[in-house]
Amino acid sequence: MEQIRVHGRGGQGVVTAAELIAIAAYNSGKYSQAFPNFGVERSGAPIQSYARISDSEIITHEQIYKPTVLIIQDASLIGHVNIFDGHDKNTIIIINANKKDYPNLKLKTKKIYFTPVTETALEIFGKNIVNTIILGAFARYTGLISLESLEKAVKEKFKGKGEEIIKKNISAIEKIYEK
Repeated sequence: MEQIRVHGRGGQGVVTAAELIAIAAYNSGKYSQAFPNFGVERSGAPIQSYARISDSEIITHEQIYKPTVLIIQDASLIGHVNIFDGHDKNTIIIINANKKDYPNLKLKTKKIYFTPVTETALEIFGKNIVNTIILGAFARYTGLISLESLEKAVKEKFKGKGEEIIKKNISAIEKIYEK
């Protein structure tokens, strides 16, 4: 079973990112689940959400303490929140940042992918909305979901937000996936 933990700040779509992972996995014929972990935090406070993907039924609903994948939507959390807790040498870590900004990051894993998605978000949306975009990197680097299943999940999740929002999200995801 793959266990994915998504870190970011309130208002950055951390919960939506986990939900999109679960929907995309389900669309690919996998078992999946997604759920948030936050209380009464205000916008901007550190939060996390979880997703699981499996070939068999998922019966656990506990928090994820030993992630196989970590997605860091907001690199400003590094050094201030224990976002790397539970990772090991096999954990895949995807960070919304430039590698040059974190030259001394010492982690157990060597599977670290720096993907500066904020640039693409500002270009396409005009604001720092990275939750869907970083999933393009997730699809590419993990292979746990396909680009097609992710695009289908975006269409399903955002169907009430209009065609333009869906097209922008898919365009941004494809751009990061191809980088």
